Amino acid sequence: MKKTGLISFLLFSLSMVSAQTIESGSHSTTGYIKSDGTIENSSRSTLGYIKSDGTIENKSHSTIGYIKSDGTIENRSHSTVGYVKKDGTVENSSHSTIGYIKDDGTVENSSHSTIGYAKGVEKEWAAVVYFFFKLD
Repeated sequence: MKKTGLISFLLFSLSMVSAQTIESGSHSTTGYIKSDGTIENSSRSTLGYIKSDGTIENKSHSTIGYIKSDGTIENRSHSTVGYVKKDGTVENSSHSTIGYIKDDGTVENSSHSTIGYAKGVEKEWAAVVYFFFKLD
């Protein structure tokens, strides 16, 4: 009986470690991004998915966009909505800077005010959540 409890606890702990927390500017948890690309709200309800090929899906698995290998973010019609540069600068489709994803996971708006934190989350994934797609 003790082994079953221990194994259950370890499995639960491992599932929690594999999700990175998405936070507001005041460090309140607003959601999670799991290592498999599943996006969850703070109650752990699934909001969407980022697939390994860069496809972005809503909770119903309908495609709403794409992340290209060069950091280009596209909508479902393959029109460019923005860019995520290697240095973390986030631009809209006109190449105007709309924000920054820092190496430490801090997310800033174009004025360098902190709007959130996404430590350990790929910059493109963080940009999808904070700047490009409303998942709810």
